[in-house]
Amino acid sequence: MTNSNGTSDGRLRWGILGTGFIAGLQAKDLLENGFTVQAVGSRTPESRRAFAGAHGIATAHGSYEDLAADPDVDVIYIATPHPFHHANALLALNAGKHVLVEKAFTINAREAQEVVDLAAAKGLVALEAMWTRFLPHMARIRDIIGKGTIGEVRKVLASHNQDLPKDPAHRLNDPALGGGALLDLGIYPISFAFDILGAPQRILASAAKTATGVDRQTSAIFEYAGGAQAIVDCELDAASANRALVIGTDGWIDIESTWYNPVPFTVFDNAGNVVERFEQPVTSRGMQYQAAELERLVQSGAVAGTILPPTESVSIMAAMDEIRRQTGVTYDADTQH
Repeated sequence: MTNSNGTSDGRLRWGILGTGFIAGLQAKDLLENGFTVQAVGSRTPESRRAFAGAHGIATAHGSYEDLAADPDVDVIYIATPHPFHHANALLALNAGKHVLVEKAFTINAREAQEVVDLAAAKGLVALEAMWTRFLPHMARIRDIIGKGTIGEVRKVLASHNQDLPKDPAHRLNDPALGGGALLDLGIYPISFAFDILGAPQRILASAAKTATGVDRQTSAIFEYAGGAQAIVDCELDAASANRALVIGTDGWIDIESTWYNPVPFTVFDNAGNVVERFEQPVTSRGMQYQAAELERLVQSGAVAGTILPPTESVSIMAAMDEIRRQTGVTYDADTQH
């Protein structure tokens, strides 16, 4: 049985679909924590051989189709760029594999709903790889808020700003590859706002674009019943401290830089006194926790958990659709049916 500390008993066998940077980080965390990584799939011979060699993976498939058809693989981690998540997830699900799909889950809510519907129809797990949700500090923050330690939550503030490559041909700046700050960076603060306050009643958004037509920076205010707000922002050509705050009527939670990584946080009362200091008990990078949640779901016979149910992944994509509608950022998938 998978443990809450992010380790595995190794019974479920993982396949890695894609061999990019994030795939390497996930594979490393899996292997360091007792997970069985059985196979990798890539269309590029050099990439699949290098990836398999670097991580000691037994099987390197020459196509995603061969990986999906591998009878020795139970779960597939999908680590391709955003526009390919939908097709890759459907391929894996149709082959009877559970899927852990990199965030953003898909390009838009329509694609997300199709993935979720197919997983439900087949009794399989489709979990968004929003790794921050499953880290110990986020679990503790949910406990603190649930117990009323900071009173009624009034505001969530979260930023994700990085100074990333400016090359117009880079994936981050290419509309054909789902480029832009929102899907790559904004997904973190948006998912955090959903985690703390749920789906907003109203969204007000603003963005500035690059010369290639993707969003260079985006900010949004989420409004909730009762007056609560979340203020989220992201930018791909300027860095910041990337801290987050949860402000309540009786105190606040200050999550240190970089808040979506396994970092400490401090709880204060309204007078500024320290109520609690949480130090993150994470080794590795922390991506093993999302894999542990998927294994827990599979081994318990469930297809959805409470930390990040698939219906919420669809709602998050719908919120990002609305932000893009207001800011005029479009992708080819938006007009495909």
